[in-house]
Amino acid sequence: MANTAQARKRARQNDKQRAHNASLKSAFRTAIKKIIKAITSGDKKAAQETYNNNVTIIDRIADKKIVHKNKAARHKSRLNTAIKAL
Repeated sequence: MANTAQARKRARQNDKQRAHNASLKSAFRTAIKKIIKAITSGDKKAAQETYNNNVTIIDRIADKKIVHKNKAARHKSRLNTAIKAL
């Protein structure tokens, strides 16, 4: 338990920031799942459109360093390859 006012405030801020980061990480995973669902449907045009709509979300979260930029790039590359293989 935090003893000083400064430590109590820092604990409050950490909780708030952790919740915000968790929601962004969840949005990252949701964006990837949407693309995967579109790919498994087999419609290349719909999958490409879904990819284009969700890649901005993935990039934005990577820019905020919620996930590493290389992880975001790896997911985008693999998803794009799967779309091209349709």
